[in-house]
Amino acid sequence: MALRTTLLLYGIAMVENAPILTLQHAGLTIEGYSRAAVQTYWRIPELKIGFDLGAQPWDFMNMPTWLITHTHLDHAACLPVYIARRRMMRMEPPAIYLPAECLEWTQRLLRVWQHLDRGRLTCQLHGVSPGDEIELTREYVVGVFRTVHTVPSVGYLVWNRRHKLKPEYHGLPGEKIRDLRLSGVEVTREVRTPVLAYTGDTSPEVFELYPTLYDAKILITELSFILPSHKKDKIHKFGHMHLDDLLERAERFRNELIIVAHFSTRYHPQQVHRYLEKRLPDSLRNRIKIWI
Repeated sequence: MALRTTLLLYGIAMVENAPILTLQHAGLTIEGYSRAAVQTYWRIPELKIGFDLGAQPWDFMNMPTWLITHTHLDHAACLPVYIARRRMMRMEPPAIYLPAECLEWTQRLLRVWQHLDRGRLTCQLHGVSPGDEIELTREYVVGVFRTVHTVPSVGYLVWNRRHKLKPEYHGLPGEKIRDLRLSGVEVTREVRTPVLAYTGDTSPEVFELYPTLYDAKILITELSFILPSHKKDKIHKFGHMHLDDLLERAERFRNELIIVAHFSTRYHPQQVHRYLEKRLPDSLRNRIKIWI
C-alpha cells in the first residue's frame, strides 16, 4: 500500500506488467510466478525478501532484499531494472545476494548498464556460498545451500530462531535466572525451525545434499518436466527435475506445503493440472500447490 501511494504521488500508475499468483500459509504470503525459460520471481512480504529477478512486477519494488539463486536470464535479467527503479523512486539501495562465483561478473554487468543508462545503479551486492547465513531479523536467518545446475547456483532456507531456557534451569525462580545471566552464564539455547525453503533450478540431487529441505514448513521447488517422454538422465544433466523425482521421494516429504513451479513451456497449464492430479499419490496431493 505504501508503495502504491508513493507511485501515485509521483504520477506513476500501477502497472500490471507481470503475472502474480498468491497463496498464504503459516502466517506467510507467497507471491510470484515461475515458468522455465520465461521468467521467475517470488516475494515473501512478511519477511521483506524476494527470490530471483527474472522480471520485476511494479508491486515488488518495495522488497529491500533479494536472494538470487543463479544468473540465467529467466532468473536474473531484471536485476539492473529493479535497482534503477528503486533509485528513481528515491528508495534505499537494495541488498542483493547471489552465488559468490557470479559476484565479480555481476558487478561488471552493473557498471556497463550504468554507463549505457547514464544513471547510477547503487546496491549492496553480496556473494554467498553454501553454509553462509544472512541475518534478516532477530527472529529470522537465511541459510545458503548448494544446488545442482549448469551454472553456479545456490538455494535459500529461512529459519525461525528462538532462545529457550536450558533444561537445567527449568524451575528456577526468575531472580535466580536473572542473576545467572548477569554473571555471564548462558542460560538459554537457540532453537531453530526451518520455515521456508527455495531451491531455484536444480537436479533432485539437492535433496540428498540437503535433506533439511524435507522438513521446511513451506518448500518451493522446481518441477520443469512431467511427461514420461522427457528422459530423466538428460533432464538431470541440465540441472532440472522430473515428476518421477518427486514421486520417488513422496514418503520423505514432511512439508506442510509444497509449491511446484518452473514448468516447461512445452506444457499447457491445463495439461499440467490434469496430469499431476492423476499421478500424485494421496500422501502429496493435499499438500502440493501447482504454480502455473
